[in-house]
Amino acid sequence: MRKTTPKGIVLLLLTALIWGSSFVSQSIGIKSVDAFTFMGLRTILGTLILFPVVLIFRDRSEPFMDGKTIRSGVILGIVFAVAQNLQQFAFYYSTSGKIAFLTAFYMFFVPVLGIFLKKKIAPLTWLSILIALAGLFLLCINTEDISSINKGDLLALACAVVYAVQIMLIDKYTGENVNGIKLSFMEFLTAAILTTLMMFIFEHPTIEGIKAAGPAILYSGIMSCGIAYTLQIIGQKHASPVVASLLMCLESVFAAIAGWLILQEAMTPRELAGCVIMFAAIVISQISETISIQKKIEA
Repeated sequence: MRKTTPKGIVLLLLTALIWGSSFVSQSIGIKSVDAFTFMGLRTILGTLILFPVVLIFRDRSEPFMDGKTIRSGVILGIVFAVAQNLQQFAFYYSTSGKIAFLTAFYMFFVPVLGIFLKKKIAPLTWLSILIALAGLFLLCINTEDISSINKGDLLALACAVVYAVQIMLIDKYTGENVNGIKLSFMEFLTAAILTTLMMFIFEHPTIEGIKAAGPAILYSGIMSCGIAYTLQIIGQKHASPVVASLLMCLESVFAAIAGWLILQEAMTPRELAGCVIMFAAIVISQISETISIQKKIEA
């Protein structure tokens, strides 16, 4: 396992901070432009930022892009487009903090979906899933008003399921020796094309609306899609996989804090308790992953 250095910790903390604060920009952007418009423009910016990253990090002895990477990237891009748009539509109905924590539920859907691939789930992972369900109950369900489960919560959960599928596909493709950076570039390019098409088919974007949402789109596209992803690539080279996962889990915490500071999105004590419990479950799930990795190394 890679040794964790202060450089890795700082870079991954910055990554989580940028990703978390990007939920606020998504919440602000949805007030001026529709969901497909915001995500289409955001992903186009992300693709443009990732292009020079591919040029910098690629192996000069290899072609810029090969058929296998293109095919895998297109499949991933379709899945990513579905996930990111489900998440953006959630902002019509819910707050950035809740959406961030619900999106983080992908960490539990990954092992659950793995059952269908005949992958074993460690007892500690099952425990983390049960704890997360308790946190989810507190975060989203008011027993006195069952209608408190809003469409945004359901869309964010659906987004988490699709992100889990995306993660499993990334695991499959990177295991086939596909270059991760090139794969991500193709993923973003595909998602940008698809979402932009949806924008023109189902929405009526205006220059005025795009200008109003401009700062939010620029921040989400350049900082979240471009810079944060680059920081993640560099940071993960200086941190163990488990430490990296734990640090990036702070994305949901930073999202809740940013929503409170910038948007004045207050959470009830019940919802805050749900967030704390869900974050604890995320930490436990990563501890379980650490143990599994260590056992494989020792074997």
